Amino acid sequence: MSKKTPAKILVVDDDADILITAKIVLKRRFTHIQTENNPHGILEVLESEPYDLVLLDMNFTTGFTSGKEGLRWLKKIRKNHPQTQVILMTAYADVNLAVKGMKEGATDFVVKPWENEVLEATILSALQSDPPPPPGGKTTDENPGPPSSGPSKKEMIGSSLAMQKVFQTIDKVAKTDANVLILGENGTGKELAARALHDRSHRADKPFIHVDLGAISETLFESELFGHVKGAFTDARESREGRFEAAQGGTLFLDEIGNLSLPLQAKLLSALQSRVITRVGSNKPIPIDIRLICATNMPLYEMVNERKFRQDLIYRINTVEITLPPLRERLEDIPPLVNHYLEIYAEKYHREAPEIQLSFLHQLKQYHWPGNIRELQHALERAVIMEDLEAMIPEDISYTTPDTTPTSESDFNLEEVEKNAIKNAISKHNGNISKAAKELGLGRTTLYRKMNKYDL
Repeated sequence: MSKKTPAKILVVDDDADILITAKIVLKRRFTHIQTENNPHGILEVLESEPYDLVLLDMNFTTGFTSGKEGLRWLKKIRKNHPQTQVILMTAYADVNLAVKGMKEGATDFVVKPWENEVLEATILSALQSDPPPPPGGKTTDENPGPPSSGPSKKEMIGSSLAMQKVFQTIDKVAKTDANVLILGENGTGKELAARALHDRSHRADKPFIHVDLGAISETLFESELFGHVKGAFTDARESREGRFEAAQGGTLFLDEIGNLSLPLQAKLLSALQSRVITRVGSNKPIPIDIRLICATNMPLYEMVNERKFRQDLIYRINTVEITLPPLRERLEDIPPLVNHYLEIYAEKYHREAPEIQLSFLHQLKQYHWPGNIRELQHALERAVIMEDLEAMIPEDISYTTPDTTPTSESDFNLEEVEKNAIKNAISKHNGNISKAAKELGLGRTTLYRKMNKYDL
């Protein structure tokens, strides 16, 4: 294990699982980790002893996702402790919110659930940087762009025949207001395709609103999409526009639409047919003017036959379909993709871009890439973070293993069996908690609780 970086870090979040996760992840790399579940205790902790960095959640009140609370506490930290770096955390990857937070003095921004190596590298980068200017200080960039927790260059890469067909379809369809359904496996770039459609449309100067339907609970669906008025339900302490209103005049991208239950599909279909929404708790209809793009990795037509997805909703959302090919069917695109992401991550982590050996590219083409471009992207980012490289060679890349059989030891009691299975899975995947959890059949937060239990 590498030597720990001397740093005092305060993690503030009202989710106990997040605090446990952060402490386990960060204590392996940094010397002192303190957690706090109540934001009202932040200033007291910071005044009791100096901290180098605060990892601050943006939403503490149930049902609130505006980020206003996080921004308010950010301002207080920056005012009272200007030398303390602040990295914001949110479960909602909203670029505009990230930009606002960074203008208010945040050093960086991460999206939950994070990749452990990315979180560590983001913190290391912040610790090596000078604190941002004090509140009210001028910045040289009025629009710093998306947070550095992801690639700053959001573009589709590829010269293969399969991708050329995709590009041609995007160019033809973008100029229209036709509803588009994007199909493809996880990690194939469905969001990038949606953004390309928006950027080439006559709505390009209007909002692009991305909604992950798989992350919205049944109870919050109407509030998230249609908005609510103050007092509409227990936690509705202020009126809030929904995603349809936020996308007014622009593009609404409904990702993971295959995850919607039949009752929610009916509510969505009604709004799309009438082009009118009503906020929860109100009876005032609001006309909507949006361009709709949907995406899924699920077999919608099979789901229609199984009566799990409404056929009339498919007719409404798929005026045009775009199917993105998996990476294994466009291997000739691997070299330009590797160049693209190595350049981005070398810049992000202040490294020299490594040279690429032919043996390295050859090995990448032998792998089946079940996670597609996203897996390639994460593998390259991890390689840049973990290795001090002048040239990329095959040994520098770690892959997702197809072996998903958990390890067990029958000679121990059940707790020893579980503890050893967890240790073996974590070791097997070089500390990658997501992969270890997948192999063990556990959720990430469940695995972190068990790691905490066994002091792993």
